[in-house]
Amino acid sequence: MELDGNCRLLSDLERCEVFNINDGDKYNSLGSNDILIDDNGNLRYLIINVNSAKFSLFSSNEFLEIPWDNVKKIGTKAIVLDIDDDQVKRTKL
Repeated sequence: MELDGNCRLLSDLERCEVFNINDGDKYNSLGSNDILIDDNGNLRYLIINVNSAKFSLFSSNEFLEIPWDNVKKIGTKAIVLDIDDDQVKRTKL
């Protein structure tokens, strides 16, 4: 299999840190978060787990749903977002 210069492997992206340039927030690496992909293979949302603990008995997990359109740059070590807080959907499980 041959990849062109524009392709990135998911395993490479998993190591990227996620930053929001709008407010300076830093989230865990993409490997600690998730990406929602639609039936056509389009990247739709970046799902970020805002809880730092992997296991918690007494609190629910909170997630941020960030539309993929707000991903502005994917570098070698970082994914840069530009999103206002009022554009982020917060969910709890």
